[in-house]
Amino acid sequence: MNHASFASIHNGLRSRAVAACVGTVALVASLAAAQPSGVVFSRHNLSASGPGTVKAVSEDQVCIFCHTPHNAAPVQPLWNRTMSISSYLPYSSRALDAAPGQPTGTSKMCLSCHDGTIALGALVTAPTPVVMTGGVTRMPAGHANIGTDLRDDHPISFRFDSSLASRDRKLRSPTGLPSALKLDSNAELQCTTCHDAHNNTFGKFLSMQNSVSQLCISCHNMGTTTVTGHNACNACHQPHSAPSGPYLLRAQTITTTCLQCHNGSVATAPNILTATNRAYNHDTASMVDPPDPQQSHTTCVSCHDPHTMGTGRGVAPAVHPNFGRIAGVNIAGTAVEAAAYEYETCLKCHADAATILPRISRRIVSNNTRLEFSPSAVSFHPVATAGRNSNVPSLKPPMTASSLMYCSDCHAADGARSVGGSGPNGTHGSSNPGLLVERYDTADNSTESAAAYALCYRCHDRSNLMSESASSFRYHKKHVQEERTPCIACHDSHGISSTQGNATNNSHLINFATNIVTPNTQGRLEFIDTGTFRGTCNLRCHGDNHVNKSY
Repeated sequence: MNHASFASIHNGLRSRAVAACVGTVALVASLAAAQPSGVVFSRHNLSASGPGTVKAVSEDQVCIFCHTPHNAAPVQPLWNRTMSISSYLPYSSRALDAAPGQPTGTSKMCLSCHDGTIALGALVTAPTPVVMTGGVTRMPAGHANIGTDLRDDHPISFRFDSSLASRDRKLRSPTGLPSALKLDSNAELQCTTCHDAHNNTFGKFLSMQNSVSQLCISCHNMGTTTVTGHNACNACHQPHSAPSGPYLLRAQTITTTCLQCHNGSVATAPNILTATNRAYNHDTASMVDPPDPQQSHTTCVSCHDPHTMGTGRGVAPAVHPNFGRIAGVNIAGTAVEAAAYEYETCLKCHADAATILPRISRRIVSNNTRLEFSPSAVSFHPVATAGRNSNVPSLKPPMTASSLMYCSDCHAADGARSVGGSGPNGTHGSSNPGLLVERYDTADNSTESAAAYALCYRCHDRSNLMSESASSFRYHKKHVQEERTPCIACHDSHGISSTQGNATNNSHLINFATNIVTPNTQGRLEFIDTGTFRGTCNLRCHGDNHVNKSY
């Protein structure tokens, strides 16, 4: 081969090499423009060229902070970081059927930076840690520093399989997970299920889009709730460093989380804060993860399941749509997974295990509302079933003796829509003792008026009750108006259990208040039912001694 021929071949090869080089540079530039969310352009690039504030002083290699092709730690994939030896506090709550232990697999890798215990530049292949700018050594304080207490973070390193999903109806089967959400080889959910450390396309290194909680609801079954932008999961929940710990809530307690929207600041959310601030309320302020039922406290989720809530108000006694699928106790005393009736949610706290004492001292003392409303009870307001008395002339239309009612017809916020106000319905709080929706005077010598017994007069016609001819008891006017004896002196508004009373002495809700009515001179304190609109009393009241006083 002559010199000219060799030179020609050499020049040709050099031209092709230059062209290839230029093409590679163009390809890299093109990829950089097309994929600005790759690891090179993200905060996971800890090299000196990284875009974040936490980066090396001079180290220019990008991948070396996690990986190395040679002399790697015995951890796949070619791991180059010192692993933490910390002991972690794993997440736990009553809502979790899984039992996470110490972090494993890729979660352990992520925590080698994000638990804040290991120097960011502590690499297996580096004899001394890589020096970071600003004197930073470990992960700075902030949302990226998760720490070793994982009780306020989404659980990790637990087996997510069909068996777990079958035990927890609020989980979807992992067989339907999107391809972007990957479990590890042991079928365990890890940090890398939700996060892709090499790609920040969706922000926060998420594995997939989550603008309307698509990622969250891939695993979590939201029931009947439709997730939209304004009620996405992150409106209530925070997957890392959650102030509440259990339930991963955005505020310290269930109530304070709910009141972030239900405080009058969101036009579409009822203002519950106003009611809960009233003198008599369901105490919801202090609990985060209470057992159900919890006698001394309630939370919003004692009555509402926020993931299955609907809108509107039911027809008594059916459970309200805005309760959602909430647990309860039925009238027989059996726990039910989903309450069918409003009173079943109330009975979780106000039935057999109730510790709340009655406000009125009575001849028959009871705080078991389940027995008072039971179909077997002697007499009762018709909450669980129609009342025993088929002849109630004082009822206002359209109510009849066969009508049913809600607990919240009497116990609810004053100023609620149900009584002509503008506030939300429900048993959140009231200015009236007993958390009553309207005024109900209980003091002896109370002056009768439409306002004084407004609660009773919601259903019972005042003019009928105070009539000496039309009323079922023609002495109501004498006792209540003239003698100023309150309704509670004779009537126990919930009912009288058949385990304590009987149809002869306790029909018509008769159960005397012993601070007003006392035994007569014969030591008798009783009412005797002698027929329709007929009876006999033995008692002493306002100094008047009744001995077999009949009407």
